[in-house]
Amino acid sequence: MSDIATTVGVAPMTVSRVLNQNGYVSEDVRNRVLSVVKELNYRRNGLARSLKRQRTDTIGLVLGDISNPYSTELARAVREAATAKNYNLFICISEHSAQEDIAAFESLTSHSVDGLIVATRANDSGDEYLKSIVENNVPVVAIGRDFYHEQIDYISADNLQGGFEATQHLIDLGHRRIGFIGATLENEAKLKRLQGYLNALEKHRIEIDERLVTGRREVRTGVPGYSTEKIGYEGMKRLLSLPNRPTAIFARNDFTAIGAMTAVKESGLRIPQDVAIIGFDDIPLAVHMSPSLSTVRQPMRLQGQIAAELLLRRIESDEDLLREEKILNCELIIRESTVSLKI
Repeated sequence: MSDIATTVGVAPMTVSRVLNQNGYVSEDVRNRVLSVVKELNYRRNGLARSLKRQRTDTIGLVLGDISNPYSTELARAVREAATAKNYNLFICISEHSAQEDIAAFESLTSHSVDGLIVATRANDSGDEYLKSIVENNVPVVAIGRDFYHEQIDYISADNLQGGFEATQHLIDLGHRRIGFIGATLENEAKLKRLQGYLNALEKHRIEIDERLVTGRREVRTGVPGYSTEKIGYEGMKRLLSLPNRPTAIFARNDFTAIGAMTAVKESGLRIPQDVAIIGFDDIPLAVHMSPSLSTVRQPMRLQGQIAAELLLRRIESDEDLLREEKILNCELIIRESTVSLKI
């Protein structure tokens, strides 16, 4: 910058104003500075700039189940919001364990990110590590990670109400033997979609049959892992083998529902005439399935956008901000997998 200032014949502060687009500089001087910048092939020294400002202009995002389009939509929204404020985004993946969570947190903090957005399943050791990060003055925002800290903002879709409405829809269609695929009853307290399913059954005095609730058992952690197409396929096969099989299924997410649909078709049964299926998320593929998949649409991109805005607000604030918690409404989307819409 000093070389540029000397060449143009202005003060270094004038060059800084031009490069940072901050403060008044005449159009003639601005053009001369930019011409020399191009001639000298000037590039900002990011390290020096970050040391001066005590920030690196980077944020970290920790995602789980990267194969699910939900994660893709979150990441895209966070990146767009960060880029608009001239921040770069680092992404780490943690799909299987608390150890992966902690490794991701350590990796990002060791690279001095200005803050973290965490969108993985809650677990005790990971939550404790996040608390220690906050105590070291690194802002954290959680998406759907269901734990409380007074300095960690929280954003989530209303999974409890969404699970209730999905099950209510099946009940309204006359179903009484309704299965849930994607978790076990042991996970009830930690999975709001499962809670919503159970609440709807209880409201209508429908007996809860534990044989109709199936998913992968997390023996070591007790925390429900991510539900996949494979879990949907295997869970549906298991439910279809029952002497009194379910007539409808609420799948924990759309990927799980797609696996369940494959199993139903392989068994020679029809959807929805023999087995109605509803998912959760409304991923782009849902509308293109055959039959098209009924689902609960959650605002995926909006969650990412809000999370980024809250994190950047914390990064750039000189005050101790109170926790913000935002629960976003979901929308029931009825398609052919629960109601035969074709004439």
